[in-house]
Amino acid sequence: MADMVNNPRHYNQSGIECIDALRAALGPEGFRKYCHGNVLKYVWRHEYKGGVEDLDKAVWYINRLRTEILIEHSKDELTHEI
Repeated sequence: MADMVNNPRHYNQSGIECIDALRAALGPEGFRKYCHGNVLKYVWRHEYKGGVEDLDKAVWYINRLRTEILIEHSKDELTHEI
């Protein structure tokens, strides 16, 4: 069975994940804003469209946003150490 939250097949074309292409195109700050926007979208609509799956998607984007923030903080700490 397909995992429509963590690995939807329709978001991978020719071995490229859409989320990775978006991150490359938007840059770190733009990508964080994109994740934040998707959290809002999925929480907003869960009662009217996707139910629990939309809440799971919101959690996925919160986790991705958290990871991106941790990556950026790690880079900042490395820069300050030099």
